[in-house]
Amino acid sequence: MMAEFPPALRDALERFGQAPLLEQAAAWSDFHRRGFRFEADQVDWPLIQRLYHAAAGLVPNPQEDPRVLARRAVPPQRLIKQPLTADDRRSWALAKSRGEAALRAGEVAAILVAGGQGTRLGISDPKGTFPIGPLTGKPLFQLFCEQLQARQQRYGVRIPYAIMTSDATHAATLADFEAHDYYGLNPEDVWFFPQGNMPAVDAQTGVALLAGPGRLALSPDGHGGILAALQRHGILERFAERGIETLYYHQVDNPSTPVCDPCFLGWHLVAGAEVSTKVVAKRSAEEKMGVIVSIDGKLQVIEYSDLPAELAAETDAEGQLRFWAGNTAMHVFSRRFLERVAADDRALPFHAARKVVPYWTPDGVVTPEQPNGLKFERFIFDVLPWADQALIVEGDRAEEFNPVKNKEGHDSPATATAALQAVYRRWIRQAGGEIGDAVPIEISPLVALEADDLRDWIATGPDLSGPVLLAPNRSR
Repeated sequence: MMAEFPPALRDALERFGQAPLLEQAAAWSDFHRRGFRFEADQVDWPLIQRLYHAAAGLVPNPQEDPRVLARRAVPPQRLIKQPLTADDRRSWALAKSRGEAALRAGEVAAILVAGGQGTRLGISDPKGTFPIGPLTGKPLFQLFCEQLQARQQRYGVRIPYAIMTSDATHAATLADFEAHDYYGLNPEDVWFFPQGNMPAVDAQTGVALLAGPGRLALSPDGHGGILAALQRHGILERFAERGIETLYYHQVDNPSTPVCDPCFLGWHLVAGAEVSTKVVAKRSAEEKMGVIVSIDGKLQVIEYSDLPAELAAETDAEGQLRFWAGNTAMHVFSRRFLERVAADDRALPFHAARKVVPYWTPDGVVTPEQPNGLKFERFIFDVLPWADQALIVEGDRAEEFNPVKNKEGHDSPATATAALQAVYRRWIRQAGGEIGDAVPIEISPLVALEADDLRDWIATGPDLSGPVLLAPNRSR
C-alpha cells in the first residue's frame, strides 16, 4: 500500500509527525487512499508541525503572548471621531467628496467575507441567505447587493464585488446568486472565490485528526485567509487590471454596513493610509468585542478574550472606557498594500485555538466533551502593524453596526431589524417627515442610501401612518 503514496508525500508525513496517518491508511480502501492523497498533498506539513510545536510549548513561540502585549497597550492616537462641531462636519463633507471622486473614477471595489453558515441562527445555508428585511424578509446578500447597485447608479460606474466563500458555502452561494439573477448586479462584476483550509490536529500528539476514512478534519483558515485566497485565485490581479486602487472590506453578518461608504473611503484617501479600520464605542467593558489599541507605536487589535478584565474596565477622567474602540470588521485597504503583505508569510501569523473537534476512528466518530484539538486560523486585522500609514475612523454604532450573530438577545435578528427600522425612521425625520416610533418601515437602498435621498419624496406629503415600504416602483 505504501507504494501508492508518492515518496515525497510519504516522507513529509513521516518527517513531520504524521506517520500514524500512514499506519491507519493501510486499512483503507483504494478510494479512500486516493482521497487522502489528494487532501494531504495540499497541506504544508512542515508548517503544521511548527504551529503545533509552538502551541504545545515544545519550541519558543515566535509570537508574543497577546495577554502580555495588552499590558503595553494605549488608546489609539490617530483617530477620526464622529463630527460634533461645524468644522468637523465640513471636514467630513470634504472626506465624503474625496470618496465619491474615487467611486466615480472607478477606482473602488468591495470585498465581502461570506464563508460562514447560519447554524447559530437556525439555518444550514450560507449566512448571507438569512432573511433580514423588516417587511420584505430580503436576505443579507440582497441588502448588500442593492447598496452596491445604488452606488453604481449614483456614480455611473461598475464596482466589482469579490465574495469570499468557504467549502461549506461556496456551491450554495453561487446557486443562490444565480437563482436571484445576482440580485441586480452584473455577473461579470461578481467574483466568487473560496478561502483555504487547515487541518485540525490532536492537541496531545499533533497528529492530524480525521473526519472519516481518508478525509482530514479540515476547517477554514480564518478571515485572514483572504490574503492568500485573493492571491491564489488571481483576484488581486483582476483588481489591478480594472484599475482598482482602493478596496472596501466587510463581513456578511452586519446588515447595517454602508457598503463602499464614501466618507470612510474618503478619510482613508485623504490620510494617505494603507489600511483604515472603522470602530464603534463598546457598550460595556464586558462586551465580547475586540478593541483597537496602539502597542509600541503600532495599531493592533486585542481580542476581548486577551484583554485582562481590569484593563477592559479602566476608565478615563471623564468616566468613559479607556479601551472603547470596538472593531467592526469594516476596513479599507490599498490594493498595493494587500499585494505587499500577501507576498510576505510573516504578515499574518496563524493563531492556535483549542476546540472540540469530532474525529473518526475505525470504531466510529468520537465527539469529545472537552477541547481535544487545535485549529489554526489567521485574522485580517493582523495586517494593521504592517502598515506604514494606518487610520482609525469612528462610526455611528446605531447607524452602522448591528450584527446578526445570535438567535436571541443581543446581536440577534430581532435587534438588527429593530435597528434598521430605527435608522429608516431617523432618515424620514431628517428629511422633514413625521413618523411614529411604532410604524413598521423598510427602505430599499435602491430608493435611498441616506436621509437626503428622501427629501423630494417627503415633499409630496406621503402617508406615514401605516407600514411604510419604500422600494423601486413602490411608495408604500
